[in-house]
Amino acid sequence: MTRIRRTAAAAALALILPLPIAGMASAAPSATASVAAAHTAPNAFTTPELPRPTGSHAVGRDILHLVDQDRPDPWVPSAGPRQLMVSMYYPAHPGTGGPAPYMTTEEARLFLKEKGASSFPPELLTNTRTWAHTDARPEHGKYPLVVLSPGLTMPRATLTGLSEDLASRGYVVALVDHTYEAAGITFPDGQTVPCGQVCDTPPAGGPGEVSQSRAKDISFVLDELTGRHPAWRYAHMIDAKRIGMAGHSIGGDATSVAMADDNRIRAGVNMDGSFWAPDPATGLHGRPFLLLDKLADHPAGGGDTSWDKAWANLDGWKRWVTVAGADHSSFTDFDVLAAAAGKPNPDGLPAPRSEEITRSYVGAFFDLQLKGIPQPLLDGPSPANPEVTFQHL
Repeated sequence: MTRIRRTAAAAALALILPLPIAGMASAAPSATASVAAAHTAPNAFTTPELPRPTGSHAVGRDILHLVDQDRPDPWVPSAGPRQLMVSMYYPAHPGTGGPAPYMTTEEARLFLKEKGASSFPPELLTNTRTWAHTDARPEHGKYPLVVLSPGLTMPRATLTGLSEDLASRGYVVALVDHTYEAAGITFPDGQTVPCGQVCDTPPAGGPGEVSQSRAKDISFVLDELTGRHPAWRYAHMIDAKRIGMAGHSIGGDATSVAMADDNRIRAGVNMDGSFWAPDPATGLHGRPFLLLDKLADHPAGGGDTSWDKAWANLDGWKRWVTVAGADHSSFTDFDVLAAAAGKPNPDGLPAPRSEEITRSYVGAFFDLQLKGIPQPLLDGPSPANPEVTFQHL
């Protein structure tokens, strides 16, 4: 990625940045030019469409703007208190509400610019076919809460597919944007804030400092959703005794940090994120954790070695699931977006399949750990999922 400075710190940052849209960015100007030329035809693009959720519930979506008056922004102190945008997904009555847009046009433009894909019309990305509805009437009852944290530079929208699927399975989902850590975040006043310096160069404390900051973000979000005066109008739907968290890339590292810092989070998932922050010597006090990664991450292939250390320190129920053919962004909507841009991953999983595997294993994990429903899928290899390997069983 051409924006990353070639320093030792930048080399570390490269490991937590999601890949550019497959085939649509390159450090070589000639390659970039050839990609742009290939997309001059008016019919080169299609509007992306997320896979249909697998659960029985219709899905509603609300947007929250949360402001932590007790904490200055860690990356841009002059901006004032820490502000967060959160998308809330929830089980809803079918046929109520209107279509929920994927992201704002300016968020889409900045995201495409960040990924070297400015030739893709941002309006198409904004109009990505989703399945949630705004102002949808909520169902009665209480549901477990799952908090989601995206990868560095990635807008929260890129975890929409997983959010919608979890909500359709009977969860409330809080999908968090971490300000100045995504390509662009639009606030209620219409202002879109671009990615800050942390997207170019790790902070003084290294990537782990980002994870630790995100853990504070998550605890604040939980305070706002489950406190005596909740910020969300449908907070009565949340069962505060059943809270889980999952994250992609550095959001996965932030999940373990948040669990170590906040006992309210009962179960966690790391989707292909290096463990940068120090592992707690006491583990996670027996709470369950799922590791979901791509095959190339394994030390035998010259990949990430932090997972072996983290695995040894996890002291509760745990599984390490590896997906052959996946790339770093296969656990998000990214492959669906790349396919719509005419650049699917040529050597990896088809986009619908990568979403299917992610939804199946993450959903099964939370069904087991937060709902107590047995999940044979997590007991070992399945003929239905030949791409999936279990480590250390």
